[in-house]
Amino acid sequence: MIAILDYGSGNLRSAEQALLRTGERVEVTADFDKCLEASGLVVPGVGAFGKCMDGLLRVRGDELIRKRLELQRPTLAICVGLQILFAQSIESPESAGVGIFPEVVERLPAKVVPHMGWNKVESNRNSEVFAGIEDERFYFVHSYAVISPEVSEDLLPSWSDYGAKFVSALEYRSLVATQFHPEKSGSAGLKLLSNWTKKIGA
Repeated sequence: MIAILDYGSGNLRSAEQALLRTGERVEVTADFDKCLEASGLVVPGVGAFGKCMDGLLRVRGDELIRKRLELQRPTLAICVGLQILFAQSIESPESAGVGIFPEVVERLPAKVVPHMGWNKVESNRNSEVFAGIEDERFYFVHSYAVISPEVSEDLLPSWSDYGAKFVSALEYRSLVATQFHPEKSGSAGLKLLSNWTKKIGA
């Protein structure tokens, strides 16, 4: 079963419908034990970094993400779900992130924000989830991103460009995260979700 963490943020039903199309059993839930034991966990995210962190803390989502990583259980984080994996965001400097990675999420230095619409992803050459969809376009809606060029290759980062080169996806141990919305990215997004579910053997 794939669990979608319900912590008050994210397009839960869109993510649920997209994952159902992969043929997997899916449940939207805030139950800690169900999310911990699920074959795959999806952590969506929409809105401000601080508000997402507040909701995540209420359901012990930070603990859940760390525990699943420790146990090598697959987790997929989407949009602000990717950003909260980092130490902090200048969008909400009063809120600490989950802190799995040390970088700070920054505002995109583009003339027009949010970055809204389709953009190309330069996928990491060692990526498993981008197999068959290398250099495809995906749907983005965000004003903040990880733009540090210091991001370690251990994270298998994939990149896009909007005012600056930013991390549009990463793959670290059992953790996959995308800045774009695969559930809104048509056939390419569905292929990525299918690659993920096949990878985890859901």
